[in-house]
Amino acid sequence: MRQERLSPAPGSKRNRKRVGRGNGSGHGTYSGRGCKGQKSRSGFRMRPGFEGGQLPIIKRLPEKRGFTNIFRQEYSVVNVGMLNIFESGSEVTVQTLLDSRLIKSLKNPVKVLANGEIDRPLVIKVNKFSAPAIAKIEAAGGKAEAI
Repeated sequence: MRQERLSPAPGSKRNRKRVGRGNGSGHGTYSGRGCKGQKSRSGFRMRPGFEGGQLPIIKRLPEKRGFTNIFRQEYSVVNVGMLNIFESGSEVTVQTLLDSRLIKSLKNPVKVLANGEIDRPLVIKVNKFSAPAIAKIEAAGGKAEAI
């Protein structure tokens, strides 16, 4: 196969429609825009969600709109039940959680939640704890330190 012999698949290439080039071309007079009206004028642009002057659905259903909180803080979540993989009495930091693949990256701060049970005393140093998680860690004889 030679490069100069390659050609596009049949029917995949079409000529551009040249409008406004006389009635003999089939696209003269109104140039495919129909007759008068807003959509026949040059510079016409209908904004997204426009419904011809009817109240748009985005305004009719305000409870569906919502918003995105730009100050929202995402956390990497670790449950206390996952911490049983560490040896008793060891210190658990953000780096050790990353090394043991309990979190995926150091991009987000780490928060420990209370799902599961912990059966060994650990010193846990992460960014944030839930109140029940602190209670479970201290009940097991461990220590929860926010950094």
